[in-house]
Amino acid sequence: MGQLEEMQTFVRIVEAGSITRAAEQMNTVKSAVSKRLTDLEKRLATSLLKRTTRKQTLTGAGRDYYQHCVRILDDIYEVETALSDEQSALSGRIRLAVPITFGLMHLSPALRIFNQQHPDIRFDIDFNDRQQDLVAEGVDLAIRVSNLTDSSLIARKLTSTRLLICGSPGYFAEHGTPQTAEDLLYGHVKLQYTHVSSSWQLTGHNGDTLSVNLPAVLTANNGQFLHDAAIEGKGLILSPDFICSDAISKGLLMPVLEQSLIHTEIGVYAVYPQTRFLSRRVRLLIDFLKAYFEERPNWRCPDIR
Repeated sequence: MGQLEEMQTFVRIVEAGSITRAAEQMNTVKSAVSKRLTDLEKRLATSLLKRTTRKQTLTGAGRDYYQHCVRILDDIYEVETALSDEQSALSGRIRLAVPITFGLMHLSPALRIFNQQHPDIRFDIDFNDRQQDLVAEGVDLAIRVSNLTDSSLIARKLTSTRLLICGSPGYFAEHGTPQTAEDLLYGHVKLQYTHVSSSWQLTGHNGDTLSVNLPAVLTANNGQFLHDAAIEGKGLILSPDFICSDAISKGLLMPVLEQSLIHTEIGVYAVYPQTRFLSRRVRLLIDFLKAYFEERPNWRCPDIR
């Protein structure tokens, strides 16, 4: 095996987090990947990875070698991409990680349009609401609806979504419609999304910040499920408008305390690892999604201010 192939294998092992996962991503057997690593370490006369049954960690030499490999492979890829035919550069696979509800409701139509324009690009999409390790799982690009805190990722903002406290007309008829943040403290219940804080930050009638933690009558890891439960009058939801705007327009849900809720805007981002060199097709997809969502934020309700 040549040095370039050895570098590619080593980088894949490091980024996948294990020889087993690297073999899966490379569509080969674990023993072959393990032998390549052993041969590489013998040739370099140094240990690159400390391996146990539970985990692998880079040695000092392994960390330096990995950084050099990434730079070299990125340079080679950039040169080859620049020299390649434009159409051939727009073919191949893009592996995406996408939150379920946003992906199905709003990203899927965008991807279908993109695919019509570039039919030789294939998508491998993982619809999942969990926070994935992009490097370990070999993801090219992820869409995240959140206030990003992971500094190991490079992010480009595509659009934003607004959080709203909503309930059904039937729910408010039974529990009363809150006019101030303090009103929530008396007899109201909520439907809780698993991946967010249980406390709602609101401004009280005297200007103080209140941290309101209502009793949760239902907890789930999917926003669409909670949205449907809210329409049935089960409780209040704190929902992004890309989920609830249609129900609000139809009168099935009513937003309340819009001026009281703090931190209402959340970004929608395309993110990828710092170590990942983006292919031209992925860069093109990011540009397309940015333009797509700038032109058509189709979840905005005209009657919501």
